[in-house]
Amino acid sequence: MTERSTPGRAAGKTTPAGALGQVKGESDLGRGFRTRFEIVPAITDELKDHTYRLRHNVYVEDLRFEDPRADQRETDEYDVRAKAILLRHIGTWEFIACARLIRTAADDPDGLLPFERVCAGTLDRELLAAGNVPRSAIAEASRLAVISKFRRREGEAPVPAPLDDRDFGDLHFPRFPYMIIGLYLGVIALARLDGVKRLYLLTEPRLAEHLSRLGVHVVTVGGPVEFRGTRIPSMIDVDSVVTGLNRYVQPMYDEIVKQLGNPWATTKA
Repeated sequence: MTERSTPGRAAGKTTPAGALGQVKGESDLGRGFRTRFEIVPAITDELKDHTYRLRHNVYVEDLRFEDPRADQRETDEYDVRAKAILLRHIGTWEFIACARLIRTAADDPDGLLPFERVCAGTLDRELLAAGNVPRSAIAEASRLAVISKFRRREGEAPVPAPLDDRDFGDLHFPRFPYMIIGLYLGVIALARLDGVKRLYLLTEPRLAEHLSRLGVHVVTVGGPVEFRGTRIPSMIDVDSVVTGLNRYVQPMYDEIVKQLGNPWATTKA
């Protein structure tokens, strides 16, 4: 992946594409991720409880996107048909982030996913229908959240799981955003494990650009909406991620797949 210049960028800066090659000096993003974080599938009641508490901490107490809950657990009607992952920080051994994958209901495959409700007036119906992918093979990535002490920067907009150019450093001090990229790759790996062909997201406008530079091709499927800030509905072809990932990022994805395993093969969701 070659470095690209961006108009208006300060001299000496690199784009994520350029910084990615510089960070390769660490030798292996898979090993880099493994020494920092662990993806944990939320398959037990205890782990699900950690997920709901973390979401309450971020979406309610920190960002105030939702109303407080007496039990300090943020849940909704979609959790009954969702699978979740947690991200654990190796240094402190605490859970610091989470994400979930929402499927269509088995008894109502035409039931809408959250992004279809929020973006009803802006969606490109032709793009959604292209390829005749059945609704049983689609899902939405949702409730991506990172606790504030691992997320916040001065002057940053209130976003549950932010990603921008600063996370990749610059020419002189390149770095890689293992935490956020790991969270997104984790939910993509979960989607593939669960047989999902198309994964939908409702995210801040520049996320598609950042993920595309890593080899995750993101297609915009509708116009922007105001939902806790400006959000864009997007789509990922899950199978193409495996073949299209940047060669530097592939070992990190492989490590996440290894950590995730296939816990739902014998465990009731």
